[in-house]
Amino acid sequence: MALVLGLALVPSLALIGGMLVMPESPRYLFKVGKRASARTELERIYRDAASASAEEATIETGLQVKEAGFESFRLPDFRYALFIGVGLAVLQQVTGINTVIYYGPHIFDMAGYGTASAAILATAAVGVVNVVMTLVAIFFSDGLGRKPLLYIGCGGMAVALVSLAAAFAFSGSGLGPIALVSLMLYVGCFAFSLGPIVWVLIAEIYPLRSRGLGMSVATLANWGANFVVSQFFLTMVEKFGPSATFSIYAVLCIVTLVFVARYVPETKRQLLERISVRA
Repeated sequence: MALVLGLALVPSLALIGGMLVMPESPRYLFKVGKRASARTELERIYRDAASASAEEATIETGLQVKEAGFESFRLPDFRYALFIGVGLAVLQQVTGINTVIYYGPHIFDMAGYGTASAAILATAAVGVVNVVMTLVAIFFSDGLGRKPLLYIGCGGMAVALVSLAAAFAFSGSGLGPIALVSLMLYVGCFAFSLGPIVWVLIAEIYPLRSRGLGMSVATLANWGANFVVSQFFLTMVEKFGPSATFSIYAVLCIVTLVFVARYVPETKRQLLERISVRA
């Protein structure tokens, strides 16, 4: 047990090390009056003086905007952006990701992994996939775009959940390996799509003066959905069985695809201050 808990220190230290060398954002540097450092960062990001100057002017204008309060709820554009942000935040959770994160060993135990150590090892393998595949979003979200990553990821999640549901429905000697591969595919697809992209989008889509309020409401909705899903997963498995439960999550992945196609804007390569979502 001490070793298991101690291993959690390794990624924590890695995160601290990464944060120590992470540069400050140009917006923050302009806000605190470090204009020279801010310009240097902009030139490093854009590698083009004209583009850096254009972004500087946009940031300067944005910093003059006063943060709005609850009166934002009267604005149609904010309400529409809030609908998109809350919808994404809730769908990120109700597609089932934290059932795997929280109950991974239990799922593998249901799939026939005979010992606790084997189930924990399988869960660790899924966690490694989660970390590695997050890098895909880092490298491709601005090139390929937010929506294509969501399409590919949600589609892959649905396929993986259908495979997992079928494996439990027609369980046999091969259930364990199928469950492992299905969950690795599911988590891998989530890691480059719904996982990071939702948080990027809900930081971009709100009107500038209402962004703090919008992100707060969406984050509250996300954690509320997380609580509901995690509380009722075992109840669903007991009442409906694992096959039906994972089938429900697969259907919700399809619902997410439709929601993204219908409502979510593409924001790649757009200046943050100029992104606008209209009702």
